[in-house]
Amino acid sequence: MAGGSGAEAGLNIPGSIVQFDNVGLRYGTGAETLSDLSFSLREGGFYFLTGPSGAGKTSLLRLLYLAQRPSRGLIRLFGEDIVTMPRKRLPGFRRRIGVVFQDFRLVPHLSAYDNVALPLRVAGVEEHDLETPVKEMLAWVGLGHRASARPATLSGGEQQRVAIARAVIARPELLVADEPTGNVDPEMAKRLLHLFDSLNKLGTTIVVATHDLHLISSIGRAEMLRLDRGELLDPTGALRHPPRRAEP
Repeated sequence: MAGGSGAEAGLNIPGSIVQFDNVGLRYGTGAETLSDLSFSLREGGFYFLTGPSGAGKTSLLRLLYLAQRPSRGLIRLFGEDIVTMPRKRLPGFRRRIGVVFQDFRLVPHLSAYDNVALPLRVAGVEEHDLETPVKEMLAWVGLGHRASARPATLSGGEQQRVAIARAVIARPELLVADEPTGNVDPEMAKRLLHLFDSLNKLGTTIVVATHDLHLISSIGRAEMLRLDRGELLDPTGALRHPPRRAEP
């Protein structure tokens, strides 16, 4: 349910995991990068975020994974207003979100194994419970034989796969991915999308920013969010908020 302004201020839409109400974002004193975004994403949905370069896709993702606060408007995540939320509570919210960055952001001094294990360790999982899921995840992305390798010794595609494995290992409630298949071959892209699809069927809400039309067409049930010049295009109204109720 996204796109189109007019959501009632403070409206909490049942079943939504993400809600934007008239959100704007500007960096410094320049023009707004994102303008008047009003949409909601239902819990357990699968969404592709598309649009030309410079449309604001990465900025929108930064709002979703709490790396940026909006300049105006309301954002609800997991039913709570994160714009006014005290900063000390944000780390707990971030642990519920898996992120695949376009530039990977692996920890350079850690091995592939330890990078993937990091979210589980942060969540307090005991060391003896880490080995099986981490090795299985590395094997799934085709890197079981590179578990001890550090990021500098991995190719771009291998680093991308480690980043994806790290993002999904803890089964996040929300997964946000910025061009997650941009550095892998078509066969691996298909395999990684199957991983996202499986995670989605287990209940994780997925948001994938991509230019890959083949990728988009491969998930028939997925919905589209289209950005252009910082505004959300919604020709179908499929993701639009309910209209504002008239004042009595």
